[in-house]
Amino acid sequence: MDMSDAIIVKSSRLKSVVWNDFDRIKKGDTCVAVCRHCKKKLSGSSTSGTSHLRNHLIRCQRRSNHGIAQYVTAREKRKEGTVTIANFNLDIDQKKDDSLSLVNIKFEQEQMKEESVSNGNSNFDQRRSRFDLARMIILHGYPLSMVEHVGFRVFVKNLQPLFELVTLNRVEADCIEIYEKEKQKMSEMLDRLPGKISLGVDVWTATCGSAYLCLTANYIDESWLLRRRVLNFIIIDPLHTDDKLSETIMSCLMDWDIDRKLFSIVLDSSTSDSITLRVTERLSENRFLYCNGQLFDIRCASNVLSVLVQHALEAVSEIVNRVRESIHYIKSSQTVHEKFNVMAKEVGITSQKCLSIDNPLQWNSTYSMLEAALEFRDVFMLLQENDSGYTINLSDVEWERVTAVTSYLKLFVEVTNVFTRSKYPTANIYFPELCDVKLHLIEWCKNSDEYISSLALRMRSKFDEYWEKCSLGLAVAAMLDPRFKMKLVEYYYPQIYGSTSAGRINEVLEGVKALYNEHSIRFPLDFDDQGLTWQVGNGPLCLPSSAKDSRDRLMGFDKFLNETSQGEGGKSDLDKYLEEPLFPRNVDFSISNWWKVHTPRYPVLSMMARNVLGIPMSKVQQELAFNNSGRVLDRDWSSLNPVTVQALVCSQDWIRSELEN
Repeated sequence: MDMSDAIIVKSSRLKSVVWNDFDRIKKGDTCVAVCRHCKKKLSGSSTSGTSHLRNHLIRCQRRSNHGIAQYVTAREKRKEGTVTIANFNLDIDQKKDDSLSLVNIKFEQEQMKEESVSNGNSNFDQRRSRFDLARMIILHGYPLSMVEHVGFRVFVKNLQPLFELVTLNRVEADCIEIYEKEKQKMSEMLDRLPGKISLGVDVWTATCGSAYLCLTANYIDESWLLRRRVLNFIIIDPLHTDDKLSETIMSCLMDWDIDRKLFSIVLDSSTSDSITLRVTERLSENRFLYCNGQLFDIRCASNVLSVLVQHALEAVSEIVNRVRESIHYIKSSQTVHEKFNVMAKEVGITSQKCLSIDNPLQWNSTYSMLEAALEFRDVFMLLQENDSGYTINLSDVEWERVTAVTSYLKLFVEVTNVFTRSKYPTANIYFPELCDVKLHLIEWCKNSDEYISSLALRMRSKFDEYWEKCSLGLAVAAMLDPRFKMKLVEYYYPQIYGSTSAGRINEVLEGVKALYNEHSIRFPLDFDDQGLTWQVGNGPLCLPSSAKDSRDRLMGFDKFLNETSQGEGGKSDLDKYLEEPLFPRNVDFSISNWWKVHTPRYPVLSMMARNVLGIPMSKVQQELAFNNSGRVLDRDWSSLNPVTVQALVCSQDWIRSELEN
């Protein structure tokens, strides 16, 4: 528009403050508002209002940021639940599907603190923004060095010029401060737990060659939800001795003050027994363990299955390599691939499975490769007859051995999938699956191929080591499932033990009774620690305030009271539970909800159920269930100070867990 003969309009009617930054120019019948900063022309008609002018001033790059807040209308100003960035608001109260709820990352506006900067009518909090940045790094596992990346610094400075950029050392200190605060909250929560804790023990490796000991608390909380929390992530000598490792574990337990609350410890099947023996001895000195630690030493079920898988794959490793080479030969040439597909049609193969090379680090992918190859067994043999370049086909005996091993892997994949179906599986699900594994191992040992039967014997021997150590805990957990009770043990044990099954079943029942009796003796004292009152029988069980002082003298009385009440015809929780009908089996059953509802009816047995069902019989997480290698620490975090590494790993787990809740 030619503005040569336009005139600037000055009128007392122009009341809005936006006109301090615009000139209203009239040419003929048309009015134009010209920005004094960037000279952009917008409608200046009285019928157009001033909202579009305010919006332009907020975005105008030629104009200083200072003073924008005065142009924000009342309906746009700060509301509860909004994030203030510089001088304008981003409403985060959107659809629930699009919202982000971050625990401990609070955006509520507070009174200006010593690090706050006043800007117009709004506040910018430097300290809060610093800690938001640190939490973001922890939550998503970003490298701490990102705060010194040029691109990040440019982005932040353009986003909020008032933010004082931080150094790597500053953000590292902020992360450790967050960890200390979160650790205090975690410690208070553990102290309030109504039941015991089962400890998972893992060793991680770092890319630099260091090793870290990871301790994880597993428990059922007051809402009967199974929880898992990382407690420690400590650097250890990769060549650590059993004495040193057990001392480190005890030191961590005492630091958290949970040595008195420990119910079991879960380790890999290959971990030395001397480690658990030393920890058991230390805890037994103060009589912290139930039944003299009979259920204390538990080995990871998924880990023992992984060990069996490695035995099986090692036995046929040369055959498996030739299967890989055969698939590679077919896939490497379009001509060969087409010839193979034609032959598959000729022999009537209608399988939908595709031949693909496995990932040796994921044993379930090796199973899938072998399973698909077996479908095309006849085609491989035909290819050898018609393609002189293909010379790596398997013999009939080798194909039979692959068939046997693949059937083993199939069972292990199915059982592992059951273990990892839920992120937090309770201990009752493992017994029937592992009984099935034991029965299959017995059957596999009868294979007519001596090579395969000797493999099965080695696998069975390894599994029996696990079974002797953990079968009682597995059976007790199954008994606490109201859909099965003792019936599941009575069903499987005759198949496993034959003529000696009656004695084995009685051992389980006696173990259940001993564990229950010890819970009934400790029951009033455990609940007094929690400050709880429960209905027992027809009246409330309330200990006087002096109970803690006299607990040593009354321990014997509690035992006497329990024994005499049984002799006088009163039925215990356990008796009532076992006598009542089984709960119907259905897909929607939740054992945690069942015990939550039935706690008033079985107050002592429910405490036992809380402790037993909270044992992580398999401590392997879903994403690592089929992994042939151990846990490896992220490269960026591996290079940090070990104290910082522990702060990052632990606080990341705690914050993520709160987000899930």
